Amino acid sequence: MATKMLMPKLSDTMEEGVILKWRKKEGESIKSGDILADIQSDKADMEQEAYDSGVILKLYASEGEGVKVGAPLAIIGKAGEDITALLTESVPALKQEHAPAGSASAAAPAVLPAPVTAPAIKTDERIKASPLAKKIAQEKNIDLRTVAGSGPFGRIVKADVESRGGSSVPRKIMAPLQTKEIPLSMMRKTIAKRLLESKNTIPHFYLTVEMNMKRAMDFRSAFTEATGTKISYNDIVMKAVALALRENPKANSSFTPDKIIQHGRIDVSVAVAVEEGLITPVIRNADQKTITEISAETKELAKRARENKLKPEEFTNGTFTVSNLGMYDIENFAAIINPPEGAILAVGSIVEKPVVENGQIVVGHTMKVTMSCDHRVVDGAIGAQFLQSFKKIMENPLLLVV
Repeated sequence: MATKMLMPKLSDTMEEGVILKWRKKEGESIKSGDILADIQSDKADMEQEAYDSGVILKLYASEGEGVKVGAPLAIIGKAGEDITALLTESVPALKQEHAPAGSASAAAPAVLPAPVTAPAIKTDERIKASPLAKKIAQEKNIDLRTVAGSGPFGRIVKADVESRGGSSVPRKIMAPLQTKEIPLSMMRKTIAKRLLESKNTIPHFYLTVEMNMKRAMDFRSAFTEATGTKISYNDIVMKAVALALRENPKANSSFTPDKIIQHGRIDVSVAVAVEEGLITPVIRNADQKTITEISAETKELAKRARENKLKPEEFTNGTFTVSNLGMYDIENFAAIINPPEGAILAVGSIVEKPVVENGQIVVGHTMKVTMSCDHRVVDGAIGAQFLQSFKKIMENPLLLVV
């Protein structure tokens, strides 16, 4: 008996999937477990297996089309089977078309003409300049052929010459930029929806603490020398967060309409920038893992995140998130909470600056972190106690391995 295969919900936020490629065609045989199609969800590109065996009697969408969750993907049955009844069943509205990148049907984004500033004339033709501009140029020994005109039709005016001072170095004329309209990807749509929901429904408040990173820097160098394994500061932060959450379990909680869930697991998400936005792979049971294990797992998850190869269970159901922009020289920032988690820690760069040690001003290295808290579940005291524990571990990194 012929059956319909429906678009599955491949992530907790998915509403629609885009058919990137059909692996089978109508009329071909297929077995349960065979790959039917490559589907783009709002989080990653995934291979979709067939649930039944038989012959593909109908494919509902073309490559590049979107299919709503719960809408039919295909009909699988016996060769020659009558599927009229299945075809006439009412189904949810399909599709908004999305041309896959690089396909022949992908329309080029609209480009609006940008205003162009006329470059200075560098030919033997008469130079367009006001009499006053010519006089000033002569007095200052400026070659007008090296001056870009800002007046009508590229005419050189007084301000153009005065801004040059006495220099005769040619001004660099940059090519005009173009305005582009970039269609929203499935991931970007979901990010926009979830961040707006987070800021509109979660009462954020922020706590910032600064810590001395001298011992953490020494620990990182000594760890690499002793083990031969290079770890990052983010690996150290991830382990310190996990241990601080063990000491402060109330910070490892989520809010629901009728209860607060204090999680019995410490699954730390780490924000990873990908081409179309941001995704948060999860390090499960981070408190139970060594720094070396956390480092290796983070690298592997980040690599597959950038290749759109993460499985849903690898980027969902974290209990706390770390977002690190220190590698971009950002000293301090506040991140938006990733619901349903109760908090997120924003990590800045290590800064060299004067600090006071034993009453003396010396050169030190400090780092700021800002904790964004959901005030419905993490009160000020809970957040402050978590940051106290985190700072203690970061400033005494032997606690990471003891």
